[in-house]
Amino acid sequence: MSSNCLRLLAFLFLGAAPALVQAEVLDSGPGGFTVRGTVTLRVPPTVAYQKFVRNVADWWDSSHTFSRDAGNLAMDDKPGACLCEKFPDGGGVKHLEVVYAAPGKALGLRGAMGPMLTLGLTAGLEIRFAAEGSGTKVTYTYSVGGYVPKGANTWAAPVDGMLAGTFSRFETYANTGSPDGKPTK
Repeated sequence: MSSNCLRLLAFLFLGAAPALVQAEVLDSGPGGFTVRGTVTLRVPPTVAYQKFVRNVADWWDSSHTFSRDAGNLAMDDKPGACLCEKFPDGGGVKHLEVVYAAPGKALGLRGAMGPMLTLGLTAGLEIRFAAEGSGTKVTYTYSVGGYVPKGANTWAAPVDGMLAGTFSRFETYANTGSPDGKPTK
């Protein structure tokens, strides 16, 4: 894959705005990669978990949806449920499937997100909510594996940036009530 093509894919996957904080790429090779990051919230784990699951449409970046409108997202934390997006004219997409839910503690999700959705990849996203003082430390780990021409590792940096930006928006939303830190109406 040419460097121009990789830049275009990164732009489409990441949106126009670069992530403020990079997650750590733990490992990366032709067969897959793993990224991990943390954010710190000023709310307790039970509140953080509920904001993550129940309010996903309020904090998710619209540029990381197929419809370009995060208001079309919904999430349920029952095993077998999903982070799904409904399209305004019918249809939709299952971004991630819930495989494990421990309210206030952890979520386990499966799915290759965004443009990786139709590639020969499988992925798991683990999100841990741990008490830290009066707040919460959220740790996420996303592991992706499978076959992609030129190697799955070509996706490590774009996914790292997308997740860092996504969880940064969640951190801002959980701490301020707005994903961009602007006062809510």
